[in-house]
Amino acid sequence: MDNIITVEGVSKSFAKHTALDNVSLAVPRGCVYGLLGPNGAGKTTLIRAINHITAPDSGIIYFNDHRLTAADTANIGYLPEERGLYKKMKVGDQALFFAQLKGLGKAEATQQLKSWFERLEITDWWDKKVEELSKGMAQKVQFIVTVLHRPQLLIFDEPFSGFDPINANVLKREILKLREEGATVIFSTHNMASVEELCDEITLINRSHNILTGSVRDLRRRFSDNSYEFTFTGERAALHAALEATALSVDDIADDRQGMQRAMVRLREADALPHAIAAVNGAVRLEGFHALLPSMDDIFIKTVEASNLKTPVEQ
Repeated sequence: MDNIITVEGVSKSFAKHTALDNVSLAVPRGCVYGLLGPNGAGKTTLIRAINHITAPDSGIIYFNDHRLTAADTANIGYLPEERGLYKKMKVGDQALFFAQLKGLGKAEATQQLKSWFERLEITDWWDKKVEELSKGMAQKVQFIVTVLHRPQLLIFDEPFSGFDPINANVLKREILKLREEGATVIFSTHNMASVEELCDEITLINRSHNILTGSVRDLRRRFSDNSYEFTFTGERAALHAALEATALSVDDIADDRQGMQRAMVRLREADALPHAIAAVNGAVRLEGFHALLPSMDDIFIKTVEASNLKTPVEQ
């Protein structure tokens, strides 16, 4: 697989605290990659290492198949969780200043910034001072200057913090559009609903270790407990009887507005579904079924709790 970032055995300590302990992962080119974990897990340290802000004590980070260098940061856009704008500057001047730092000429930067300001509906704020911006508005400005020079790799650390649902959706749409245009996105967040919406793959870090890696789709299926929702017409008692051999549990759900009946069925084994369908079809009219997959929130909590039981708490 073509990876834009490969992290091999990276460790980093500060004083007596181990921030990263032999962490490895690979970020495929052209995807949205979720970097997840509780507070203090080591995510920000890893992000700073990828940005060449801090150097690992051991291990190697590769960018585009070569060892990461300071020059590679020209191809990386980083939106940190700690925002930083000069409060007394005008918004347009501030954005133009950052764009020129990224190597854009004044005329080109102005043209692109005006386009982005219109796209994110903040054109009216061009001549206002930064200190007049709300947290969400300031975040839009920083998002723009992060992506303006079209870097190959974008890293967003809690990008939706301070956004209302409408503006969060605007930003999600722009992130997906950037991926469609060829960018790779590393996306760090505590919002698991956003992970399900945006991420192709994830790595979960806990207590300085990588404890889970995979595609969102595969992980949700891997953590499935073989639960399905069946929609049917007929007698509930007949459905229950038909599933006695294959189901661990059958829980009735209220009828829907179309008069269909529904039941949540947990099967004994993953390969029992064909037998369950055949049995149900012989007892009632099966109108449909779908898998009830765990949320990323469920997977996050379950995996971190299991990891904590195995790892001694640092004193």
